[in-house]
Amino acid sequence: MTNQDFIIREIHAKDNKQMAIVIREVLSEMGAPKEGTAYEDSATDKMFENFMKPTSFYYVLECHSKVVGGAGIARLDNFESKTCELQKMYFLPMARGKGLGSKLINICLERAKKINYTHCYLETMPNMNAAKALYKKSGFINLDKPIGNTGHYSCKVWMLKKL
Repeated sequence: MTNQDFIIREIHAKDNKQMAIVIREVLSEMGAPKEGTAYEDSATDKMFENFMKPTSFYYVLECHSKVVGGAGIARLDNFESKTCELQKMYFLPMARGKGLGSKLINICLERAKKINYTHCYLETMPNMNAAKALYKKSGFINLDKPIGNTGHYSCKVWMLKKL
């Protein structure tokens, strides 16, 4: 597959089922717990509806009419500032290692700036080494503790980027 086989576009309601499968498959592949992660979030099954707010958006990565990944931005819950959260960034193996993650992060962060967010927060798991490397390469720095309250208590890596 070449990068021309992949399309980044905004999520549609019809993408909900495929995106939920991607998220749960990747979490299972990574050996992530089901509790305290996106695996059990009710939002995982209603991605389109949950990101249809003026302060949020979600993009899917499509290959030959199949959703194979995605990422989005939403206001960080329970935190008073202009801080957003990079949420539910997951790619199936076929989409990894092609620079698509960096491209999607850049698209998300540029749009977040246009909504007047000043910082972007994210959470991930310690064993997700490729994801952590990607986030560092994109300018995120590690934090000593979480901010806000995402409910993802199994995610023990917290990162922040000034936009």
